[in-house]
This record gives sequence, structure tokens and C-alpha cells, in this order.
Amino acid sequence: MIYLDANATTPVDPLVLEAMLPCLSQHFGNPSSTHYAGRQSRALIDSSRDTLAGLLGCKSHELIFTAGGTESDNLAILGLARAHAAKGRHLITCASEHHAVLHAFDFLEKREGFSVTRLPVNPDGTVDPAALQAAIRPETTLVSLMTANNETGVRHPISALSAICRASGVLFHSDAVQSFGKEPLDLSLFDALTLAAHKFYGPKGAGLLFLKSGVAIDALQLGGTQEGQRRPGTENPAAIVGMAAAAQLAMERLSHDAATLGPLRDRLEHGLLNRCAGVWANGAGAPRLWNTSSITFPSSDAESLLMALDLEGVCASSGSACMVGSMQPSHVLEAMGLSSLRASSSLRFSLGRSITMDAIDLAVQKVGRVWDRLCA
Repeated sequence: MIYLDANATTPVDPLVLEAMLPCLSQHFGNPSSTHYAGRQSRALIDSSRDTLAGLLGCKSHELIFTAGGTESDNLAILGLARAHAAKGRHLITCASEHHAVLHAFDFLEKREGFSVTRLPVNPDGTVDPAALQAAIRPETTLVSLMTANNETGVRHPISALSAICRASGVLFHSDAVQSFGKEPLDLSLFDALTLAAHKFYGPKGAGLLFLKSGVAIDALQLGGTQEGQRRPGTENPAAIVGMAAAAQLAMERLSHDAATLGPLRDRLEHGLLNRCAGVWANGAGAPRLWNTSSITFPSSDAESLLMALDLEGVCASSGSACMVGSMQPSHVLEAMGLSSLRASSSLRFSLGRSITMDAIDLAVQKVGRVWDRLCA
């Protein structure tokens, strides 16, 4: 198997699994219990929170543990919009965000009477800071723009976007699910930020929301006092410990991963463009994450490509893994100006640590053979 879908998920690193195993065996106590078994679990959570805070450069109480990126995005957007509605009910996002963000804004607009501006993106996939500046109103309370796109890897000019929000007194949230472990993150630029462990070799079902100290948020769940009453419910110590261990490894390996995988992504991309006549890379002119490539194969369809590649032992994606089964054109590529037909003819290739140069070269050959058959 040639696995080129690391943006969908990554395997749990053996060192992460090793750190998690005690939580799945001897340290089983409920972390809210006051007895010894409960205190053991609580200590593991507290230690993991401190580790993550140290890695991110924030205070421990500014981290809220959740069950993943979608929950963290929902908590940030719904919770912040509602908590600050008395100041204003205008919100801003952009057309190429993950659906965990877009659908949360849709809900606030349709069900709760908020006004939402969805910024366009440039043909290269980036948000124009001038467009954000022009969209902010006196009643704007929240802007949510991702650090890097999950389908194309395109990176937004976050420092400029953050500066506009700061100058306007508007809260700034970012979905950084794809960025962590691939680029440094400066939390001073954000009021809230989303991470998910399974994108950086940690377990699924583990996420966090950074929330700047002093920023009010409404909880989405009721029933307990966990996470400072911001996310009630019994914590998952194994997942939290795994997330902290994975984050530690991600920071230690960031430079090595970039130096190793960046050239392999370029080799894959150049190989595909040379082997398959008429295809192109989306967002290639913009700053991108070094592991991600979105390729359009015109006059084909992503479903047929993916099925054929799966039979060849190549794992890729047509876009966000969260939308598998929808068979809809990529809203990200449509936002960049591609037609529905061409947005439906695009594949995402995303590299992880296990990939090798030989695997990349073999993948190019296999994609080329599939392309030839479909074009015949």
C-alpha cells in the first residue's frame, strides 16, 4: 500500500501508543473522582495539559480538551458568537473553510439570526487581507480563517489577517488542524485556535481548543464542571496523554519532516505533471504546506480515479475525508474559480512520515497508468 492521505489521518506513532497504554490498563480511574485511582488519571491529564501549554507557548488553563477538530471548531464559533452577541451579531469566515467551520456559521445564520460574511479567496486560494478589512463592521465580533487549507495546503497570510482583527477589536479564531506539526504556530496571533491529534500521529477522538485567557465563551454541552465548565463530560485520559506525546514528537521532528517530505511532495507533483498530460496543481503559486498537493485531472472524475488507484494500492483523496460519500465537487476548488466539473476531477495527495522516494516514483507510475486507461 502507498499511503498518500496523511491529511485525512496519520497512524498512531509507536511512542505515542506506548505513552497511552498505561491509561488503558492500570490508570482507569475517573479523573473527577477524589480517590487514589481518580487522582492518578487527573495527574496524567494535568501533566499532559502542561506539556501542551509549554509546546504551544500558552497558559495551561487556556487549553480546552475536546473529542476532535470538529467539536473544537464548533465550540469556538458557536460559543464565541453567542457569548459576544450583545456586542454585535456580524461574523466573518471564508468560502474555502472546512465544513466544520462553514456549517457552524450556516447554523448561526439560519437558526439564530446572525449575519455572516463569507470572504472569497484569490485564484491561488489565499484570502486577501484587504477583503477582510473591507468586510469588518462596527458590529463584527468574530473572524474565523484557517491557517492552511486541508485540501490544497494553501497557507493564508495569518499575521496580516490577525493584525486587522486586533486593530478592529474583533476576536480571531483559526482552524489549525492541518498546520500543527508542519509549521510553527504563534498563539499570540489568535484568540482561539483548533487542533486535532490524529493529524499529527496521535489518536483519533482527541482535540483541543486554545482560548485566550479572559475571552468569554458559552459551553455547548451541559452536565458537569470539567474543563472549567467550558466542555463538561468525563475526559479521555488516554487520548489526552496521546495527544501530548504526539505534539511533543511533532515539534521535535518538524524540521526533519519538512526537509524530508517537502522534496518528496515536489517530486510527486512534478512527476505527475510530467507524466499526465494536461493536469495541473491547484494553488501551486501560493505558500503551501510542504506535504500537500491538489491535482486536477481534466475530463475525468475523482470517484473513478480513486477507485482505480485503490485497486493499484494507492490511497489518496478527493478532498476532505469528512465529506466522503457526498460525491460533491470540492467547495474549496470552486471557491478558487474552478468549474464544478473540474472541481470534481481533482485529487489530493498528502504525504506522511512513512513515505519513501521509491514509493513516490511507483505512485507516479500507477497514477499514470490509471490516467492512460481512463483517457483511452
